[in-house]
Amino acid sequence: MARLPLIDPDTTSGDIRAAFDRMPVKLNIFRMMAHAEANAMPLMRLGNSILHKQKLSAVNRELLILQAAQLEGGAYEWRQHVPIALGVGVTQAQIDAVERGRYDDAALNAAERALLGFGREVVEKVRVGEAAFAGMRQHFSDQEIVEAIVTLGFYMMMARLTEATETDLDPAAGMAVYEGGKKRG
Repeated sequence: MARLPLIDPDTTSGDIRAAFDRMPVKLNIFRMMAHAEANAMPLMRLGNSILHKQKLSAVNRELLILQAAQLEGGAYEWRQHVPIALGVGVTQAQIDAVERGRYDDAALNAAERALLGFGREVVEKVRVGEAAFAGMRQHFSDQEIVEAIVTLGFYMMMARLTEATETDLDPAAGMAVYEGGKKRG
């Protein structure tokens, strides 16, 4: 059971209420996030922009989200993003490689291996070594590199939110929530 009560969407007002009204599924993560009234809408907009407006491909984005969830112990994010990852073209073998922390797995191509090696250093060390950064430069634009860092940071924060508050796991909403956000994006 969550350490804080989940906000009832029907008790909210203004922009937060409008956001809840547009959601196909009122996920617990958003109901927990609503406690931070001044931050909830900017966070939802940032999350939506990560999912729908980045140059970074959907496959690469979802690999990074799963990596952040795996490294941070974000059970909530893992549950929600495995179906999304599958829905945008990540294979089960790639998901299994991320879950095991096997970034050299044959299921991952050279760019994905570079991405996940870089991601591991962003999460675990913060300051990325020269070799990992050079690997990213071989496969990704400057924009994609910064987007990768933003994606990792956002999902590290979401894992901390859900784990620190012990937010109750929802059933995986998968592509319904993803597609709903695309319409708003």
